[in-house]
Amino acid sequence: MNNAPELRMRPQPLAAGAGGVLVETTPAGAGWEYLSFQVRRVVPGAPWTGNTGDQEAALVLVGGRITLRAGDATWAMGERPHPFAGLPWSAYLPPRTAFTIEAAEPADVAWAEAPAEGRYPARLISPQDVRIEDRGTGSTARTVRHMLPPEFPAERLIVVEVFTPEGHWSSYPPHKHDVENLPHENLLEETYYYRIDPPQGFALQRIYTRDGRWDVAVVAEDGDLVLVPEGYHPVSAAAGYTCYYLNAQAGPSRAWLTQDDPRHTWIKNRG
Repeated sequence: MNNAPELRMRPQPLAAGAGGVLVETTPAGAGWEYLSFQVRRVVPGAPWTGNTGDQEAALVLVGGRITLRAGDATWAMGERPHPFAGLPWSAYLPPRTAFTIEAAEPADVAWAEAPAEGRYPARLISPQDVRIEDRGTGSTARTVRHMLPPEFPAERLIVVEVFTPEGHWSSYPPHKHDVENLPHENLLEETYYYRIDPPQGFALQRIYTRDGRWDVAVVAEDGDLVLVPEGYHPVSAAAGYTCYYLNAQAGPSRAWLTQDDPRHTWIKNRG
């Protein structure tokens, strides 16, 4: 692990009222092939413009209000001031799409990218389009919000939000998706973008492989980005604090086929 990438990325400080990139990773920096991810603050009077190039992109409005112009489409997006105050607005952009994001108020925008051919059109995902799933029982109960689930018309990206109550575990039992072995498991590179309520709290994430090549315990605080290059990766929310994370995933095939750590699958059958 001497040449391993840094798994925890802290948000960059921005001057009061300024926009810019808060956290970011790329395939070159992460040591993988497909997934890029960033969270950017966009402020009034300073639009963010660009082109998706050879990538498809998923935008998730973490908080704030924006207008997104994507090709010929214009969408007003945003209701929640932060991720603990309502359902998300999101959008899917295909390759070769020019875009402009203008903020009506300071907005935090998550942006995931992966290589694509351009088989699907741009699409707005409103809060009413989000599929909500309650997953787990007891201390593993958490809520998953699906914005770009596997059935969504995209080529590589999968994007969800997860809310883990205080003292609960998620991504549990520990599971992995680091081998392309269809139809049993598929390789998905993954990022976890964390927000914590109240913000002085923290979560813990263990990233480990059965052969011991990885076994890392990460303290994730508000605004952190954590990379999952391979292995199992459970999360626990500290007592007193609700843990939010935004998952972006991409790999060679677009599926969500995971394998649990067999030592811990018994918990699924606990009464």
